Amino acid sequence: MTSQSQGIQQLLQAEKRAKDKLEEAKKRKGKRLRQAKEEAIAEIDHYRLQREKEFRNKQTNVMGSQGNLSAKIEEQTKETIRNLTSSYHKNMESMMKKLLSTICDINPEVHPNFRHAV
Repeated sequence: MTSQSQGIQQLLQAEKRAKDKLEEAKKRKGKRLRQAKEEAIAEIDHYRLQREKEFRNKQTNVMGSQGNLSAKIEEQTKETIRNLTSSYHKNMESMMKKLLSTICDINPEVHPNFRHAV
């Protein structure tokens, strides 16, 4: 009977070792799955950042920089205002003389289509 109880004890111990190994394998599997998930997330983030950088580069190449475009428009506007102001100051006196001469120098004459009724 002792040999039988020893055999049973050995079977129980073997079963316990198998159970422990199974639990350890499950833990390793779970740990490996978490590690794989973290690696996948890191790879996805890296890929996303790379694609966003490529997109920004293409956008800059195609559309130009927004700040650069604004600065260009602002400079063109200032240049146009300077040109108009300069032209105004340069031509103001001559235009005033033309306007005053047109208004003040009146030469009265009869219109050619006017018929004098007698």
